Amino acid sequence: QVQLVESGGGLVQPGGSLRLSCAASGSIFTINAMGWYRQAPGKEREFVAAITSGDGTNYADSVKGRFTISRDNAKNTVYLQMNSLKPEDTAVYYCNARVVVVKPNYRHLEVWGQGTLVTVSS
Repeated sequence: QVQLVESGGGLVQPGGSLRLSCAASGSIFTINAMGWYRQAPGKEREFVAAITSGDGTNYADSVKGRFTISRDNAKNTVYLQMNSLKPEDTAVYYCNARVVVVKPNYRHLEVWGQGTLVTVSS
């Protein structure tokens, strides 16, 4: 079983910064990609950023230039550095990982974290 545990959410004023972390654990053979999605109240979940095993990155237009995704492969952890936060960034942020496991058999899995709330307000 593979689990993702997020941390780092909270309340921040507009223009402020936060860093989210997401650690993967379990019987992981390899992690192909990790990313972040978010869901604001009354809206659908949307893509925020992703990073591949080769450190290729992709960002939603709404966060380009403000958010930075990075990963520590040794720790199976992905980070999201969020700067210049805006009220419209308020949402529950979910970590996502696409992993390969070999027990009990070889499989590709997509795993989600439980979410962490980010509130941007004065």
